[in-house]
Amino acid sequence: MALMEISVIPLGLGQVSVGDYIALVEEYLRKNHIPHQLTDMGTTVSGSAAELLKVAQDLHELPFAKGVKRVITHIAIDDRRDKEVGLGDKARSVEARLK
Repeated sequence: MALMEISVIPLGLGQVSVGDYIALVEEYLRKNHIPHQLTDMGTTVSGSAAELLKVAQDLHELPFAKGVKRVITHIAIDDRRDKEVGLGDKARSVEARLK
């Protein structure tokens, strides 16, 4: 299982808020039952690397479907194959070290 952090940033909106577009991302992930965690700075998604790349493509296209003319999408994929990892595992590991 791999993890992907993704931020989809629509440009040229004439306003500073992008909350409506983040809601599109959240709706897509919920509708498709994709394990994820919304954070203040992006969204972390869990799945195989191949699945995550397809999800990234789909999420990148969402703002275009709403008429946006330019989108920047940042992704980082952590594909660890020596053990199973899931959402929140890294944070729990650090917290355990702090105790």
